Amino acid sequence: MEIADRLHSAAIHLLRRVRKEDDASGLTAPRLSALSVLVFGGPRTLGALAAAEQVRPPTMSVIVADLARAGLVAREPDPRDRRVVRVRATAEGGRLMQEGRRRRTAWLTARLARLPPEDLAALDQAARVLAEKVLAPPVSTPSP
Repeated sequence: MEIADRLHSAAIHLLRRVRKEDDASGLTAPRLSALSVLVFGGPRTLGALAAAEQVRPPTMSVIVADLARAGLVAREPDPRDRRVVRVRATAEGGRLMQEGRRRRTAWLTARLARLPPEDLAALDQAARVLAEKVLAPPVSTPSP
């Protein structure tokens, strides 16, 4: 479908461009991505974080160690099972991610400000449709 191709291309180009704003954080993309999962998704085990990021646990161990040295994450024993270690973002990690989000949205806001109101309304509607109907999980219906 042609619209799917255009949306895919636009999404990739938009993400690549706003990611340039992440250079100011001083972190690599994999470290920022893992930190983002923890900041916006909450604490996880190392294995769950590796699965979320689609990397092997040893790779995630290196990433988490680097983030911990930078004071952006902390490792804590799981309250239910002391053998399990959970990783959580620190306040500094949260601040860094919020600053990154602010930089990315500021860049996008400046570009959107150049558009006429009818284009802004169309983008607003498209964003709503994407969030509510394309990206939302399908509603399961009970089987008869």
